[in-house]
Amino acid sequence: MKGQVAIIITTIALLIAAHFIEKNYTITRLELLFVYLVPYFLVGWRTLKEAVEGILSGNFFNEHFLMSVATIGALVIGFLPGAETQYPEAVFVMLFFTIGEMFEGYAEGKSRESISHLMDIRPDTANVERNGELKTVSPEEVSVGETIVVRPGEKVALDGIIIEGTSSLNTTALTGESVPRDLTVNDEVISGCINLTGVIKVRTTKSFGESTVSKIIKLVESADENKSKSETFIAKFARIYTPIVVFSAIALAFLPPLFQTGEYVSNLSTWVYRALLFLIVSCPCALVISVPLTFFGGIGGASRKGILVKGSNFMETLAKVKTVVLDKTGTLTHGQFEVTAIHPEMEDEKELLHLAAHVEHFTTHPIGAALRNAFPNEATDDCQTTDVEEIAGEGIKANVNGKIVCVGNTKMMDRIGAKWHTCSHDVGTIIHVAINSEYAGHIVINDKVKSESAEAIANLKKLGVANTVMLTGDRKEVAEEVGKRIGVDQIKSELLPTDKVSNVEDLLQQCSENETLAFVGDGINDAPVLARADVGIAMGGLGSDAAIEAADVVLMDDNPNKIATAISIARRTLNIARQNVVFAIGVKIAVLLLATFGLGNMAMAVFADVGVTVIAVFNAMRALKS
Repeated sequence: MKGQVAIIITTIALLIAAHFIEKNYTITRLELLFVYLVPYFLVGWRTLKEAVEGILSGNFFNEHFLMSVATIGALVIGFLPGAETQYPEAVFVMLFFTIGEMFEGYAEGKSRESISHLMDIRPDTANVERNGELKTVSPEEVSVGETIVVRPGEKVALDGIIIEGTSSLNTTALTGESVPRDLTVNDEVISGCINLTGVIKVRTTKSFGESTVSKIIKLVESADENKSKSETFIAKFARIYTPIVVFSAIALAFLPPLFQTGEYVSNLSTWVYRALLFLIVSCPCALVISVPLTFFGGIGGASRKGILVKGSNFMETLAKVKTVVLDKTGTLTHGQFEVTAIHPEMEDEKELLHLAAHVEHFTTHPIGAALRNAFPNEATDDCQTTDVEEIAGEGIKANVNGKIVCVGNTKMMDRIGAKWHTCSHDVGTIIHVAINSEYAGHIVINDKVKSESAEAIANLKKLGVANTVMLTGDRKEVAEEVGKRIGVDQIKSELLPTDKVSNVEDLLQQCSENETLAFVGDGINDAPVLARADVGIAMGGLGSDAAIEAADVVLMDDNPNKIATAISIARRTLNIARQNVVFAIGVKIAVLLLATFGLGNMAMAVFADVGVTVIAVFNAMRALKS
């Protein structure tokens, strides 16, 4: 960048000196040509080199070839009979082309910088405990199940579970979330986060190659591999368009003088000049540069919000989303059971929950965890729990301080003769409790709905998403209760993974040609439908590896509100790309017509090429701001 600026400043100084010589000294046209060749080669040697390399490789119909032909033509046109010299114009065209490339490089650097900030999350080392000693090794050398120590200020090297210590972690680079996360023993941590406060020990659950940070880096590195339809069209358009322009310019230079009165050679200089203007104006730089740059900027802007888009083609698909299909568990809910209601019949609420938590103390079932979490003091009180018996398909029976407590479903209640009844107040998973074979009440457990879910659905509707559908394998009454609470349009429950795929295929058939469908999920069972949808969106924080691999877009913080954010960024990116296409083509057509009929000049041609490119590049940079 600094070198280019120095060349540009030197070229301007040499142009001023050449102009001074031209005005104050009497020299021949050939001598004046050599004077202007100094700044011309200084500023244009890279462009000329690229043009020669293109010719030698058989790919010479590019912008460097057009610029070289046009400027060399401007340098020699003055030797035709009756023609004026165009030396300063030739240097100015090359100068402004170089300035345009400099701005292009700056803009592309900014775009890459917006994504490459994610590369900083890669940890260089890990502190691993081995044989009672702490060793600093490469993260690749740490095995699953080993314990790593993360001090304040260090990056978490591998995914794992905290086994000792508490701390706050900065997850901004991964999720876009500015508020640190407070974590303690048994909480999951993901690699790439920065430890802010206390020392923590983490038992690794994944190798470095399979860890979150490695997968994110792979996604970032391959983000520009999948080209959007607009990008692909522009690339194809440029390959066909450029040779047409070259041959049209040749025709414009040599055919019209044949049909004019007067000498052919004297008329030739006028039409060659117009053909040179035609070549300069026709250069497709603005399109070839700005459209890919816009999509790359959009991907960078999304990454700053914790949204990883795997390619610019998915930006284009996202922008057209009119149907959003969502999995329930882990997407709209936390995927963690919690006690939502307690309805006692014999004991008070606290005692009923207390007894149930003791019975479920040894189970690994999520429902047992929910009961224990609702009564955290269960492990520290003086109660004695003995004779624990788990009855498959029914529940658990245990002796708690001399009372025979049964916790389970209606089958267990029927077997022991307890007169149970359904819950008429709440919807959810009902856990019945009996004490000494007498019905003691029931506890309602539900998957906790994310606080952002209702707002996420509302924001999607504000964006014009016509149809929101929730698909779940959960029971109908539970699904309907969640669906109504968050405001989805359709609810489909009790589905197997294959049922989800068939439902999405039915919805895809209902979409028009210019509308797309997005599916949002997080589990292994969501991988097939994520791949089947027009665009698959995975929850990256707690989502399964299979879901993240199958998805086209990954939301790093599991926030469903980011679905609307991703669509908004995609639509804005596509609008900016369209603005650049319309502006570039519009200006070029106008100046081409003027040049063809002799109403254009070199200044117009330079603006139509370099000026339009610079404006389009700056417009493309707006996509960085999500």
